[in-house]
Amino acid sequence: MKMKKICFILLFSVCAFYSNGQVTWQNLDSLYQPLPASMHVYKSTSDMEGKPNIMYYAIADLKNRNLQFTTDTASHRRLTPSEFYDKNMRPLLVVNCSFFSFATNQNLNLVVKNGKLVSYNDEDIAAKGKDTLTWVHSFTGTFGISKKRKADIAWTFTDSSKRFPFHSENPVHSIRDSSQKIDLTTIYKRSYKPVKFSKWKVQTAIGGGPVLVQDGEIKISNDEERKFAGRAAFNREPRTAIGYTKDQKIIIWVCEGRSDSAAGLTLLQEAKILKDLGCVEALNLDGGGSSCMLINGKETNTPSSKGIQRPVPSVFLVEKK
Repeated sequence: MKMKKICFILLFSVCAFYSNGQVTWQNLDSLYQPLPASMHVYKSTSDMEGKPNIMYYAIADLKNRNLQFTTDTASHRRLTPSEFYDKNMRPLLVVNCSFFSFATNQNLNLVVKNGKLVSYNDEDIAAKGKDTLTWVHSFTGTFGISKKRKADIAWTFTDSSKRFPFHSENPVHSIRDSSQKIDLTTIYKRSYKPVKFSKWKVQTAIGGGPVLVQDGEIKISNDEERKFAGRAAFNREPRTAIGYTKDQKIIIWVCEGRSDSAAGLTLLQEAKILKDLGCVEALNLDGGGSSCMLINGKETNTPSSKGIQRPVPSVFLVEKK
């Protein structure tokens, strides 16, 4: 009965979303020059289900060899996007990415830089309540780019003793057991559906979750990833996302929220936007006060924390060679 209720809410939300008509976008290239010919910036203020909305996206061509798509981290500390911009010799684009711990400044998702795994997934979470002697192991959505400049979104597992992350091209349900740490052998034994992880030899990768779009369709893997509990997935929030199109163009997207001028978006609304932009796969990233995208050092969206950039431990970058 509970599942039927959730499905009804999702269906109602989709119908309401469509009833408001098409989203319109305005090209803002002139405000963020200089930009290469294969990179563009857009803004929309189209209402979402009767609520005000402000969102931006940048699109860049993976086939353009003059562009470099990479990441950066700040070891045991956090930097604002503007500080990452200065640290990285003023790249074309800087955007927040992985979820993180405020207490330790540690990334909670994997980050790969120049083919090296520099941050690991926090896959082992102590259960609460009556299940305090068990652990929940979840496998989060991750965006990656191979050495041949092919984009992919997959569900990943990391092991600090392994050089590469492991990935599955299909959603992997979380596993609950009494082991504080989990390995691939245990995953294969405990998964209630057949699952296969293989080495993911990516040059660049950032984790987040949940996955929003798969095979060009809205397929939100929030339940499998255990990312947002209860009604949190239906909350309107500032958000950040990344995806790619069939012709290998990367879309980096942010929306504002928590203000009179922008209510924010739900995961479903976010997924719908990215699908309509042509993403064959798309991934939600850390949002809320962390959402911030810079183009040539200039803010696109206004951060929700009173307009102040929140320091983060990792970012995704687009650089000009």
